[in-house]
Amino acid sequence: MLYTIPDYYHEFTCVAGKCEDTCCAGWQIVADEASLEKYKNETGTFAERLKESVNWEEGTFKQDKDRRCAFLNQSNLCDMYTALGEESLCRTCKLYPRHIEEFEDVREVTLSVSCPEVARILMNKKEPVHFLTYETDEEEDYEDFDPFLYSKLLDARDVMIDILQDREKKLNLRAVLILAIARDLQECIDEEDIFSMDDVFDYYQAEEGVREVKNALAEVDYYTYSRKMFQNQYQMEHLRADWESYLQKAEKLLYGNANEKIDRKRYVELQQEFHAWMAKEMPEYEIQYEQLLVYFISTYFCGAVYDGEAFAKAQMAVVSTLLIHELLMAQWMKQEKVLDINDVIDTVYRYSRELEHSDSNLNLIQELLQESNE
Repeated sequence: MLYTIPDYYHEFTCVAGKCEDTCCAGWQIVADEASLEKYKNETGTFAERLKESVNWEEGTFKQDKDRRCAFLNQSNLCDMYTALGEESLCRTCKLYPRHIEEFEDVREVTLSVSCPEVARILMNKKEPVHFLTYETDEEEDYEDFDPFLYSKLLDARDVMIDILQDREKKLNLRAVLILAIARDLQECIDEEDIFSMDDVFDYYQAEEGVREVKNALAEVDYYTYSRKMFQNQYQMEHLRADWESYLQKAEKLLYGNANEKIDRKRYVELQQEFHAWMAKEMPEYEIQYEQLLVYFISTYFCGAVYDGEAFAKAQMAVVSTLLIHELLMAQWMKQEKVLDINDVIDTVYRYSRELEHSDSNLNLIQELLQESNE
């Protein structure tokens, strides 16, 4: 088995009760069968607490009215861990914030930016991310796996990451280049013409392809597109009680609600002012967005080997980074046009939790993006 990890993987250490948030609230924690069996057989003083705190029918940990795990105490520490030790934790709790994508003979392990500490590491990282590999003797069989498509998706992802990390190009050009590649790759997948994928890579790495994308950028209506993508978030499952009101306040600050002509002009002016402020006061912001784009592409793009939806996965990476940008601009406006690195970290991990802690949200955003392409 080949394992892949990002180069900052070993920088992570859980800060436990010192964390500004908790990973044990806001989402349903599902326990694996082996852990559930162990909990059923517990006979010590913690046995009654286990019996009362597990939803045995669903195989999940119960939550209180604030959606906090039944084992999470007021110091944001786990009572099960304290009583029974680390080995008592279910697979979900042991792994988080590690996220695993599995392919034939390959496991890709990333760190989820839904964890504030991971977001802090990645948003402070200045160098381009690299990926490390190591091998083990494990073997597993995968049915209905297309190794040739997977190989081409790997090639595509390498090309996309190379483009995203080319800091000689403007960030919006890099983002739209990977969208153009994914769009054309999707046509190859739909037409079962996998052999033409190499031509797509070559075209968008050459001057002609870059020029085409630059011309397309000039036609983008950022106000309409950003607002439409922003409003998609209301269709998603909201994991935190305050998320919808947070979105509503941000939407009003960004896009207004009175007169489209006036609101559009105001948005363009605000966007220009925000970009100028960021370039002066937080010049590393394009690096932070680059790291996010690489994170989403590296984590999800090759999953297209299972559903064939390469374009939607590339779109999710770009749209997620765009939405984080929009939320940051709203925060900047709310705070009288000031931001700092903690605002960036907070926005990144909060957005990620709403998206990545819900399979239904991950599926929905892909469906919405597919519909927007029709």
